[in-house]
Amino acid sequence: MKLTTRSRYGTRMILDMALNDQAGPVRIKDIAARQGVSVKYLEKLVRELKQAGFVRSRRGPRGGHELARPLEEISVGAIVRALEGEFTLVECDGEAGTPCPRQADCLTREVWAEASRAMHEKLDAITLADLVGRSRARNGGGDCAG
Repeated sequence: MKLTTRSRYGTRMILDMALNDQAGPVRIKDIAARQGVSVKYLEKLVRELKQAGFVRSRRGPRGGHELARPLEEISVGAIVRALEGEFTLVECDGEAGTPCPRQADCLTREVWAEASRAMHEKLDAITLADLVGRSRARNGGGDCAG
């Protein structure tokens, strides 16, 4: 399974908000310029992230988008699920996918289900606070969210 651009760009966008919100809400056009992603695509993603409760918006001359929760409460796994829905490594794992006719006899099914659980656990264990800390350590306090 590959994560789509929805998850990758959505995570980059929300991390960019976290790193660049010192002066208040962050404008989508500024995020788009820093991230090299179209404004239109980010607008679509920000709507979904608002619905999921991760982002809130302000209108007006000092408007833009900001995080609706503390950094420690937003995991990469939660962002991915908000943008992708439930996901697994293979469709036939029987948990979220299409039941496989070989499911009862499949010797590898448990491997895929275990790997999928491990992926979810890892993504859920990484918060925006962790990523912000990594970015600041790497960039000496800079705001690269690439």
